[in-house]
Amino acid sequence: MIPLFDISRQYQAIKKEINQSLQETIDSGKFILGPDVSEFEEMFASYQRAGHCVGAASGTGAIQLALLALGIGPGDEVITVPNSFVATAEAVTQTGAQVVFVDVDAKSYTMDPDLIEAAITPKTRAILPVHLYGQMADMDRILEIARKHNLAVVEDAAQAHGAEYKGKRAGEVSHAACFSFFPTKNLGAFGDAGALVTNDPDLARKARTISDHGRGDKHDSIIHGHNNRLDSIQAAVLKVKLPHMDRWNDLRRQWSHQLNKLISNADVFLPEEMDYAKHVFHLYIIQADKRDALAEYLHGQGIITGIHYKIPIHLQKSYSGLGKRAGSFPVSENLGNKILSLPMFPELTEDEVKKLANAVNTFNK
Repeated sequence: MIPLFDISRQYQAIKKEINQSLQETIDSGKFILGPDVSEFEEMFASYQRAGHCVGAASGTGAIQLALLALGIGPGDEVITVPNSFVATAEAVTQTGAQVVFVDVDAKSYTMDPDLIEAAITPKTRAILPVHLYGQMADMDRILEIARKHNLAVVEDAAQAHGAEYKGKRAGEVSHAACFSFFPTKNLGAFGDAGALVTNDPDLARKARTISDHGRGDKHDSIIHGHNNRLDSIQAAVLKVKLPHMDRWNDLRRQWSHQLNKLISNADVFLPEEMDYAKHVFHLYIIQADKRDALAEYLHGQGIITGIHYKIPIHLQKSYSGLGKRAGSFPVSENLGNKILSLPMFPELTEDEVKKLANAVNTFNK
């Protein structure tokens, strides 16, 4: 079988480093906001070319921290997209703000800047673009609209570790960028973990305070906060993995570009790397009218696939209260019916990539 992800292969390659780091953390007994956390935060801020990094319990938590640190809450609106994991909208909802959706571009799968201004109201406080599948949204246009309307921009970069837009990484030019370190991400922990990066020291300070119960010091909670911290065990894993990530991203790009060359089935639409982007291919997404039949066929060939994401957020039960029906966001809805995630991880082999492409090519032949 060729799995959709195989994080065990990655672990085996760096097992000695990981185990040593974990043992050192266990021996230290410093599991909450210990030196591993601050060390990783410094490393990741530098990697993303940002001044500050604040660890969080998850990618969802990182978005929530960024929004709360910007003062966003009840009565405010945040513009984002419906073709994402529900966590994007969930983080907005958890602040008490209202989610406002705009549709995406059919080629990049990211926020369509042409649709943003029509969604802005006097209540709008922020734009939350999603760098889906490892490719950044059209940030110049999004930032231009945000400056025009005095809005914050918080990037959902949960799938975009190391991705670039015109040579810039997430968090370099926006108010903040938020990352997930879910185990299957390009940089994955051994459980839930996340972080935000920012060049705004005041935002970083506020986010850090909120993340640790709103405490100004050990004994005094100065604002209402949360328990939303990155723990030392996860940081111990992440600080070992981070120096390897550029090589892993290069392999993802290599395999994805090779698949684009090898897959010749005319019934399949392949992913595009936009001319402004460095795509890090967290996921390799194709489209097919007969998506479910293709997935079943590939499974019969020993290939595991997935769908990211089948139901746009506005059509999920938890967001039915927004009153958005089928047809509200046609591009996202069309993608939900056609997209299929093929196996993509750095430790794929040449033979597996060729087998995968051949299987797609023989479907319906």
